[in-house]
Amino acid sequence: MDKPVPSAGADRVLYLLATLAQEGRPLTVAALAEHTGMATSTVYRQVALLKRWGFVSERDGEYAPGPVSLQLAVGFDNAEQLVREARPEMERLSRESGESVGLVVAVKNQVVCLDIVESTQPLRCSFERGRGVTLLRGASAKSLLAFMPSAACTAVLDELLANEPESRERLLDELEAVRRAGFAISDSEVDAGIWGVGVPVYRRRDRAAGSLTLMAPSVRAISREKNLIDRTVIAAGRISARLQSF
Repeated sequence: MDKPVPSAGADRVLYLLATLAQEGRPLTVAALAEHTGMATSTVYRQVALLKRWGFVSERDGEYAPGPVSLQLAVGFDNAEQLVREARPEMERLSRESGESVGLVVAVKNQVVCLDIVESTQPLRCSFERGRGVTLLRGASAKSLLAFMPSAACTAVLDELLANEPESRERLLDELEAVRRAGFAISDSEVDAGIWGVGVPVYRRRDRAAGSLTLMAPSVRAISREKNLIDRTVIAAGRISARLQSF
């Protein structure tokens, strides 16, 4: 049974791109029309749009994934490797501390959770995979902002705090303190009653790939802050060493 041809324009573009990716070889417009069931004229319009945005490239009348598609693939591979190399240390840190441990990255202006090892204790905090929160508050956000390239950090602040110069200056002062310490801590900045520490992990010595974040109920973190910080710093260092060994 033939697959139904998507009717919406955006669906057609994505369907065409998915077909090209799944085939694994360059295809002509005629071949794409045959594979997708779209009219040749429709395929011509869609590949022209994809080519203009860099999602496909054309050579001798054949189309293949372009530079933007390859960048997306590299980004996926990098995230997958980051999770794979971090997971053993995350599990160890969670087991030794008794708290939840997350691995987060900056995506545009948000902190996004790639992976999480949850505490087994009844009272615990949960940070779901894929959940995004603002890149302005909390230990995770500040550890990412402080250790990203300065131009990228400036771009985030320009967009999110363009009309709040005083807030921007306060945050810049906080980020400088985070850089000196090598980690960020917060209490109830994102979720009430949740304490956290965020430590950057590095794929390269000069650029953070993400942040290892330990989260605990504030009532349980009291008097344990130094121990939790030290454990997280050690775990992040081990993850960075694993990433830099490739």
